[in-house]
Amino acid sequence: MTETPSFKGEEPVRKEGAPEHGEHPRLQAIQELGTPAPPPRPEGGIHCLPIIGQVEEHMLLPPKAKTTKYEHIIPQLVAVEQNPNIKGLLVLLNTVGGDIEAGLAIAEMIRTLSKPKVSLILGGGHSIGGPIAVAADRSFIAGTASVTIHPIRLTGLVIGVPQTYEYLDKMQDRVVRFIVENSHIGEMRLRELMFRTGELVRDVGTVLIGADAVRVGLIDEIGGLAEAIQYLRRLIEDRERRSNPSQPAWMQPAPAPGPGSDPRAHPSTFPPPAAPWPGSPSPQMPPPHAQPYLQRMTPQIAPGPITLPDPDGPSTYGAGMRG
Repeated sequence: MTETPSFKGEEPVRKEGAPEHGEHPRLQAIQELGTPAPPPRPEGGIHCLPIIGQVEEHMLLPPKAKTTKYEHIIPQLVAVEQNPNIKGLLVLLNTVGGDIEAGLAIAEMIRTLSKPKVSLILGGGHSIGGPIAVAADRSFIAGTASVTIHPIRLTGLVIGVPQTYEYLDKMQDRVVRFIVENSHIGEMRLRELMFRTGELVRDVGTVLIGADAVRVGLIDEIGGLAEAIQYLRRLIEDRERRSNPSQPAWMQPAPAPGPGSDPRAHPSTFPPPAAPWPGSPSPQMPPPHAQPYLQRMTPQIAPGPITLPDPDGPSTYGAGMRG
């Protein structure tokens, strides 16, 4: 509640629904604007992104339902991409699914993130949670967790015309194509599991528990939090190693001469003469700290007299002498 101006000696009046002075600014941002502040600086360089409850669509769900709002997730992913202190992303899923377009938007942002990302399904990663899970570089699932694969469903007004079913097929192809491109399951196998009858009581589809999801190729590996973080740290180390390759010693630049030092001690910074005299190194020669490496790579000819075969006897010509 915000305070309004009052006369001297009167209690300040606060408006209904306004935040109090002691509330955290991030909490105020979520309550008032619907968007959280950028994620705080992580201690280990890993940002955790939870996908819980139901992925909310463009319409608000009932207040008692636990939801994942895409207007909260998308700004966080943008901040993760731009924050140099965040080295990797860990996505934790315990969701029943939700809106297809909102889920695919989150999955596409995770997939196109340039930083290493790992997903872990805990409890359940049903429906649209499957594409979000496979969007990461490596997907894990707990042994007791499950994934439900089923066809898309349409709520609200349905018009009984052929165009409605064509639209459903296009939406279904979007989900199938994304899963096939980002996992190890084939399209025919995925559609067979998706349209299977007799396994779910009131629906069409398949429930995959733990090892079953790995066996069909939907999820990469069975594991928990420790395995997921360990694999993510390995990806981070490999990325840093590729971005900062170590150079050999002979390729390192020579140190610059300090104030008052002799420039002859640093030949790479000493200007070469305009006309080199006989026996002096030419300006095109590599610096001295690179010559030992080049000498090992270039075959050397030992100096000395050269002996040539002669029918009248051995003749010896000194190096540089005329016959």
